Amino acid sequence: MGIKAEVLQITTDLEHGEWLKARKKGLGGSDAASIAGFNKWKSPMVVYMEKIGEVESHTSNEEAAYWGNVMEATVAKEFSIRTGLKVRKRNAILKHPEHEWMLANVDRLIVGKNEGLECKTASEYLKDDWNGEEIPMAYLLQCQHYMAVTGADAWWIAVLIGGNKFVYKKIERDEGLIENLIEIEKEFWEKHVLKQNPPEIDGSEASSEFIKAMYPDAEPESETDLDKDSDKLLEALDQIKQELTDLSEQKKKYENQLKNKLGTYEKGFSNHFVVTWKTQERRTVDSKRLKAEKPDLYEQYSKVSKSRPFKYKEAK
Repeated sequence: MGIKAEVLQITTDLEHGEWLKARKKGLGGSDAASIAGFNKWKSPMVVYMEKIGEVESHTSNEEAAYWGNVMEATVAKEFSIRTGLKVRKRNAILKHPEHEWMLANVDRLIVGKNEGLECKTASEYLKDDWNGEEIPMAYLLQCQHYMAVTGADAWWIAVLIGGNKFVYKKIERDEGLIENLIEIEKEFWEKHVLKQNPPEIDGSEASSEFIKAMYPDAEPESETDLDKDSDKLLEALDQIKQELTDLSEQKKKYENQLKNKLGTYEKGFSNHFVVTWKTQERRTVDSKRLKAEKPDLYEQYSKVSKSRPFKYKEAK
């Protein structure tokens, strides 16, 4: 059984801008993990804004993305050497034969098999994510998305970790997971993108960075009336704040009890843990004194940073 996907756009001579434009016509493999909430670099809100054209498609780490593209051919070649499987490029944006909003821009297809290959590079700091049979959830969903679009029976993923460790793994088609993905993506596309109804903002770092980028500055002395749902959010936030305070006090209590057990020892061993309480020195600049005694030097080396602290209190 061969690849079932239809061709949305041939990409052989497609300019990058046109490629980005074509991607807005549906949801790709990397979008799948974001929509499902498993991509810490991109939230559902960012995907939504990209698809409706409010923001340009981007990645949080342009340098990593650049080297990922550069090394794709090397990773694919090494995969062929180690497995004996031949691979070929498919220079096209593919779409699901039934769900036309499901798109795939695959790295490679396996020659003679109904399978594909995803090529990755990863930092040395992420090596534990690939131990044993482990595959990061974002990439697992990406590959299942590709299998949904193409009808493939399996998908391989090959990754070069830290520039010197090569790992490859086979992901079998999971019909249950694919059905769930299709439902999640369909709801996102039809309920949010087509109706231009933004998804709920979540608590991810990606959403925080997105909001910071969208609203970097406040208009001086400006005010607004918040809607009635805001009180519910603030009451919930107030409850969490109190719970965190209680947990912080409990945490400090346990730490103090353990410090008392250590006394002057800097390391201790329990049945399951190693505890350290070492003496450290930290040198800091007395900025207040520097400003008073060396104002010119203080100004020369001062750096102005800009932020928008979020605060709230009960109205009187």
